[in-house]
Amino acid sequence: MEKTKARRLNIVFESEIEAEETEQTGHKSDAGSKKDKSKGHLWEFIAIATVPLVLVLGNSMLVPILPDLEKQLGITKFQSSLVITLFSITAGLVIPISGYLSDRFTRKSIIIPSLIIYGAAGILAGFGAVWKSYTILIIARGIQGIGAAGTAPIAMALVGDMFKGATESKALGLTEASNGFGKVVSPIFGALLALLVWYAPFFALPVFCLLSLLAMMFLIKEPEAKKKPPKLKEYLHKIGSILKEKGRWLITSFFAGSLALFILFGVLFYLSNILEEAPYNIDGVRKGFVLAIPLLGMVVTSYTTGALIKKNGTLMRWLINIGLLIMTLSLASTIFAFDKLYLFIGLLTLSAIGTGLLLPCLNTMITGSVEKSERGMITSIYNSLRFIGVAFGPPIFGWLMDISDRMIFITVASLAGITLALVFFLVKPKGEIS
Repeated sequence: MEKTKARRLNIVFESEIEAEETEQTGHKSDAGSKKDKSKGHLWEFIAIATVPLVLVLGNSMLVPILPDLEKQLGITKFQSSLVITLFSITAGLVIPISGYLSDRFTRKSIIIPSLIIYGAAGILAGFGAVWKSYTILIIARGIQGIGAAGTAPIAMALVGDMFKGATESKALGLTEASNGFGKVVSPIFGALLALLVWYAPFFALPVFCLLSLLAMMFLIKEPEAKKKPPKLKEYLHKIGSILKEKGRWLITSFFAGSLALFILFGVLFYLSNILEEAPYNIDGVRKGFVLAIPLLGMVVTSYTTGALIKKNGTLMRWLINIGLLIMTLSLASTIFAFDKLYLFIGLLTLSAIGTGLLLPCLNTMITGSVEKSERGMITSIYNSLRFIGVAFGPPIFGWLMDISDRMIFITVASLAGITLALVFFLVKPKGEIS
């Protein structure tokens, strides 16, 4: 029965692709046109992938210079942590507004100004560091969070608008891989820039923003809206109807994505602290490479998963459950491996691989759950919760570290296990993936 439904879904999906190609070109695509289209998609993929990459660089690239920030500005560790946390919380709060505006107008009309704000505030933050003004720096980081709200979350909705089926899944997998790649290289890149001058990472970000801005302006052609966007009251009513109809699995999916990033960033914070202590005594660039190992596992898995899942809802549900199961078991097993570095890092890498299975599937299911006109708000709610997960990961892990290392991993393994149970019973969308 399930296989029959899947075959019907695939037939419908293939027909939709063929119809779309016929509408755009006037005839069914041949081998040559497919090759040209694939080449065009490559540049579009690259342009869209720059947006989540810039977003990650704006946060993670600053992590290595936080100790220098404390010394140069004479601030506490809590104050320096606000440079990261305030950015994420501000972005998380503003993302739903950006999502609505992107549905009301266009995706590019939100992404392009957001990149400008993001980069300009980066320059202001850099001067705040040069002038040793914590007030200017923290205000600039808040403004950057506002700009960040209109970047990667809206890019996810743009992918859903531009691509269909397997191409959409591949593009979403690439955006997740780009996000993960940024997490891998940004601490190392930030540390290398700091060799020039400690505040250099602040001024490097606007350069990346400019490159992403040019890519979005000249490489992305956004499809025209077929329907007139609804007014705010009507729009909110539609969103409420979606959550009422599909909220059981959508909200569970939102929570799963947020938890995955909460654990990921919490683990990175934990590793960054304990690796410099005995018995590991790993610091500097060596520490950066060790931190990159779990993230690399997540990046490779994210891209591979995005390329393989296509629009197969059954496969996605299986991979989501498998990913959470891997996270639960590997995180629980770490309590027996604290004194065995290779095994410890291996288990954390396995957990990151579970995250790499989970996130692309959630991205595809959530973006495909609603029509284009409501997609910006739904994906923005999802990304808002992801940002909140990122913001609270490091401080909660830091608090748990004061209790015991075992308590950290018992807690997060339990959370992953509870989420697995919720997802197994509640995330079963029927016919929503399109």
